[in-house]
Amino acid sequence: MIETEPMTPKTISRIRMAVHLFSALMLTTLLLYLVNNYLVYGQGLPGFYGMLEHYGLFDPDEAGGLDAEQLAAGWKQMAAYGFVYLLALFHVWRQRDFPLRDLSSRLQAISAYIVRGAFWAVLLIGLADMIISMLRIEGFLGDLVGEEMLLQLGRPTFRGYAVHYPLLLLGYVIALIWRNISFAWLSLLVVLAEFAIVITRFVFSYEQAYMGDLVRFWYAALFLFASAYTLVHEGHVRVDVFYANFSRVKKAWTNIFGSLFLGIPLCWVILTEGMGGRGNSITGPFLTFEISQSAYGMYVKYLMAGFLVVFAASMMVQFLSYLALNIARLVDPRPEDETELEGVHHPVEVGDAPHAVLPDEPAR
Repeated sequence: MIETEPMTPKTISRIRMAVHLFSALMLTTLLLYLVNNYLVYGQGLPGFYGMLEHYGLFDPDEAGGLDAEQLAAGWKQMAAYGFVYLLALFHVWRQRDFPLRDLSSRLQAISAYIVRGAFWAVLLIGLADMIISMLRIEGFLGDLVGEEMLLQLGRPTFRGYAVHYPLLLLGYVIALIWRNISFAWLSLLVVLAEFAIVITRFVFSYEQAYMGDLVRFWYAALFLFASAYTLVHEGHVRVDVFYANFSRVKKAWTNIFGSLFLGIPLCWVILTEGMGGRGNSITGPFLTFEISQSAYGMYVKYLMAGFLVVFAASMMVQFLSYLALNIARLVDPRPEDETELEGVHHPVEVGDAPHAVLPDEPAR
């Protein structure tokens, strides 16, 4: 039997409402933060910070820096952001009786989709950019696409907009269709790409910069994208000697504290430090379509900076899922919680290989 003090239905309802509200506000803020960065640095709109700066809330001496057109665009942005928050609050109100375990599964599915789409995107972009770079080095690309297109594909901006971004969107479309992926395949591709370098270097005395770029591109994706998946399956190594001996309640409280005060804030630090300015570590490479300094390498270095966005976003959503699940274990304990907290996470076991498959919709 699970020993716990029963809570009144009113208390459970309030806790459920608070968790729903917090999760909705975090997701909405995450979405709007990413959209706002694109509008500010990509489209030149003032954004939230620009509006506050215009009215002198940070430095009165710099107030009034926007013209009438920019100010109107800024107010439209603020109205749109406010409307999105109202929609989120309305959704929370409608779903106020939605079980926390189901909320956790829904958040887990969102995190899985983010990673799954990124998985297909890096697979397609890596192959396409590698082929373009190889044909360009060997002198075949001009014969296939013409001299004008050859020159255009040598420009990072053109290759980004014409090749990378369409394949990025295609990756997320494919992710809607194929809902199960195995990171073992990406691991295999990394090994094969490295094996190809060894064979061509030592057997044929041939090696080009794009070959090493492909290995780094896929390996970085494997390392960062699999983090949320590993969290789902309790795969991260716990460097403590106390957790294993905790009771069910203490384990749940530990997971809640870690998600709320360590995990989620860390994700926000990555996003704000990386995207908080035009020259920051994530925004800067994207604005300039940064590439490696090696001649005729792959043009994907700026996308590797974007891997941090996928990592932070997917981990944040997964921490929210983890938070909802562990609160559910406190307010509505079930016998299976004992085994789940030991590392066997039943809600995400799908098929015969739960260790290799990242689910879209966790089984219940």
